[in-house]
Amino acid sequence: MAVSTDNQLVSKNNPETPLIELRGVSKSFGNNVILDRVNLKIDRGEALVIIGPSGTGKSTIIRMIAGLIPVDKGVIYINGQKRTGLIEDQEDPISISMVFQQAALFDSLTVEQNVGFSLYEHSNLSHPKIRELVSDKLEMVGLTGTNNLFPSELSGGMRKRVSFARAIMYNPENLKSRPEIILYDEPTAGLDPIASTVIEDLVRDLQCTERGCGTYIMVSHQDSTIRRTADRVVFLYGGKIQWSGTVEEIDSTDNPLVRQFFSASVEGPIRVID
Repeated sequence: MAVSTDNQLVSKNNPETPLIELRGVSKSFGNNVILDRVNLKIDRGEALVIIGPSGTGKSTIIRMIAGLIPVDKGVIYINGQKRTGLIEDQEDPISISMVFQQAALFDSLTVEQNVGFSLYEHSNLSHPKIRELVSDKLEMVGLTGTNNLFPSELSGGMRKRVSFARAIMYNPENLKSRPEIILYDEPTAGLDPIASTVIEDLVRDLQCTERGCGTYIMVSHQDSTIRRTADRVVFLYGGKIQWSGTVEEIDSTDNPLVRQFFSASVEGPIRVID
């Protein structure tokens, strides 16, 4: 099946079709232009990290891809299908999961109830089957035996890993519910270096295992996280993508924005906000 978009044919079944594509996407909040006609493609199996100074629209991009906030102008394609409105307005052709910066767990629910929430609410699976699936996902993120704990009983890194387990949860009787891409919003924010390393390794492990998810987009400020989890990096500033390259190219590029960002210098084209 093919659909015509902007005088182009995009096949939903063509492996060369980007999993996610932004075409001319713009977003403003009041008079503040956050994104200005951004174009971006994410292919299957790609590990993309979006970087840039605070307040430049990085989290806005992944929230739009998740269908949580609308675009003002431009189009987002999900596996070749044009997104119309928000996620609640139409069913995407693939399942998209998101890991929020603060984990976004329900404080009044146990770990098991948090991880299995979507299945308890939206499937006909038996409770014993859901508990089995939850235990499997918790084992994958290194949290075996935490089923009956509450978020308040967990460390920050453990809460992040619970949110990872929830992100890869799906109904085995509905394979379409299995996520094909995970969106990570600052997954190592607020963690100490050791806990950050655990999370970075977990991101890569989940990409490489068949029970995980092979494609992800991440927003991050942390140098180690960027270098250890990215295949491709894009630098967002002034509402536009100013640079794109591999992790190896970070240290060799002459782009002044990238050089200033990674040197943490107050001198350069990036405006310093007091």
